Amino acid sequence: MVANRPRVIGLLGGISWESSAVYYRLLNELVRDRLGGPHSARCVLASLDFAEVEQLQAAGRWDEAGLLLAEAAQGLEKAGAELLLICTNTMHKVAGTVQASVGIPLLHLADATADAVTGRGLATVGLLGTAFTMEQDFYRDRLAGHGLRVLVPSAEDRLTVHRIIYDELCVGAVREESRLRYREVIGRLVAAGAEGVILGCTEIELLIAAEHSPVPVFPTTRLHAEAAVTRSLAH
Repeated sequence: MVANRPRVIGLLGGISWESSAVYYRLLNELVRDRLGGPHSARCVLASLDFAEVEQLQAAGRWDEAGLLLAEAAQGLEKAGAELLLICTNTMHKVAGTVQASVGIPLLHLADATADAVTGRGLATVGLLGTAFTMEQDFYRDRLAGHGLRVLVPSAEDRLTVHRIIYDELCVGAVREESRLRYREVIGRLVAAGAEGVILGCTEIELLIAAEHSPVPVFPTTRLHAEAAVTRSLAH
């Protein structure tokens, strides 16, 4: 046994695989940067079929979706995972079910994001994500629990943000006209008082970067990966 070996990170991915690929790259880049040389991340990946998950989401069958992810999480634990990530914001709706199914800690994406926001001294943030993430309380309340005031786009803007995620980003389509739509939505959030904007869907980072916003953006995939590597390397 190698002394002080990094903890194995378990990834619940495929939701969608476009962002899961970004997770894998970031984890390995971050470990390499922190440890140097040929080091890479110790991780195991369970890649689900997003079409199945999307159908359960659309039908409101969240209990079934939770059991699907919990079964995959148990497989990751058996494969040696010592820390668990759900590689999507939306499916944190079933984070409680997933955590209850395993004996390893789940690193909640909203907690990692909130820590980054409060670390910048901000109190009011705009939230972009799927309609589930923007409209339901499982994610917004988690952020609010860290003392944050959370603003969401108008109903019309929420439809636009959601459509672009599912119809384009989840299938790898990154379009300049959609980037413009997102920038317009961000502008309206800033006008409403947002001091920063959470990119609360892991695919949004394929479309929006810091230079596309007049206020700081918080890329949840990167923040989640950074927190996971810190936890993995801590002894």
